[in-house]
Amino acid sequence: MMQNHRIHRTATPFATAAWDRRSILMGLTALIGAGIATRVGADDLSAEMILNDPDAPIGGNPNGDLNIVSFFDYNCPFCKRTVDPLSAVLASDGNIRHIYKDWPILAQSSVYGAKLALAAKYQNRYEDAYRALMGIEGSRIPEDRMRQALQAAGFDMAQLEADANEYDADITTLLQRNNAQAEGLGLRGTPVFLVGQFLVASALDEAGFRQVVKDARDAA
Repeated sequence: MMQNHRIHRTATPFATAAWDRRSILMGLTALIGAGIATRVGADDLSAEMILNDPDAPIGGNPNGDLNIVSFFDYNCPFCKRTVDPLSAVLASDGNIRHIYKDWPILAQSSVYGAKLALAAKYQNRYEDAYRALMGIEGSRIPEDRMRQALQAAGFDMAQLEADANEYDADITTLLQRNNAQAEGLGLRGTPVFLVGQFLVASALDEAGFRQVVKDARDAA
């Protein structure tokens, strides 16, 4: 597994108020209830699998010279703050590969949203679903609001839910790997970004992302 990541010291301090013991325990309960908190093989925790899981959605430039791995939850308001800044950096840089790691730990509805977003991958619309769900303000989002946001983004919910059911075993296995990788890295909350060799546990703004991207390239 990846053990050589450095905490990026120029990042904004992570807002720890968003993560208390109750949130962590509730998140673990949600994962256990969804069959996601379970053991996985050692290979699933390798750097290769974290960066190149064949089932993980990829954004940005798939052939980019720098990897950014994002661990996030659709009920995390801090994650939502990072969507537009990171998207701006990906678009302007043009040479960053973005690996999405759905890590639904904050509520049972987080698991629901993650499964629908990953089902959208089978329609080649994962990023549309990601943006729709991240665009819902607040936390503890109920499932019906997630459905409404996806419908507003043009999804046929009957088809999307059919895909989620058809591919449920594969989606659940991917979420299990994501969770095991996050635990293996010692992550305690969302958002977290692996930028090159740096681990950043902060809701960065655009300037923050640009700085850590520069530092990661300089350190390579």
